[in-house]
Amino acid sequence: MKNVFVINAHEAYEFSPGRLNATLTDIALEHLAAGGYERRVTTMNDEWTVDTEIENHQWADAVLLQTPVNWMGVPWSFKKYMDFVYSFGMDGRLCAGDGRTRSDPSKQYGTGGTLTGTKYMLSLTLNAPRESFDDPTQTFFSGLSVDDLFRPMHLNFKFFGMEPLPTFACYDVMKNPDVEADLTKYRKHLESVFAFRH
Repeated sequence: MKNVFVINAHEAYEFSPGRLNATLTDIALEHLAAGGYERRVTTMNDEWTVDTEIENHQWADAVLLQTPVNWMGVPWSFKKYMDFVYSFGMDGRLCAGDGRTRSDPSKQYGTGGTLTGTKYMLSLTLNAPRESFDDPTQTFFSGLSVDDLFRPMHLNFKFFGMEPLPTFACYDVMKNPDVEADLTKYRKHLESVFAFRH
C-alpha cells in the first residue's frame, strides 16, 4: 500500500462536536505521513464533488473510514455522500453495475467491483461499552460483534471489490470515555495495519 484516502464522516452536533473523530483523523494522517504514505482526506464539513471523490477512491490503495456510530450506522451526511459518490461510481469507475449481465444470469449480484486489490479500514467511535458486544447474554446486541453491527458498511465496500483491514473502535465515548487509552490503542493499531514503508 502506498496511497491512503482518509474520510472523516463525523457530522457535528451541539452535543457531539466531533473532537474525538477529528483527533483520530489527525493521528492517522500523521502516522501515514511519517510512514511514507501518500495521503488524501475528505471530511463531511468539506465541499466535495462526486467526480473528485470517485477519483480519490480509484487513487487509493486503502480507504480509512473514520466515523461515529449514529443510530447503529453512519451519520446522515456520509450516507448522502455514499448515495451520490457511490451511485455515480457504478458507471464502471467503482463498479460495473451490480455485476450481473442479462447474457449470463449465473453472474452473482455484487460482483461488479472495479476496486479489487484496494483495502479499507473502519475506525469507529461508539457510545456503547465494549462489554455490550460479543456476548450472547447482553440483551441488545445478543452476541453481535462491532463488525456484525457494521455489516452494511462492509458490504458497501465489498460491492466495489475491496478487502477489509482490521476494524478499530473506541467504546463508551460519551458516558465513560478513556480518551488517552483509546489514542494509545489507535496508534498501536495503525502501526500494525500501516507499517512504515521506509
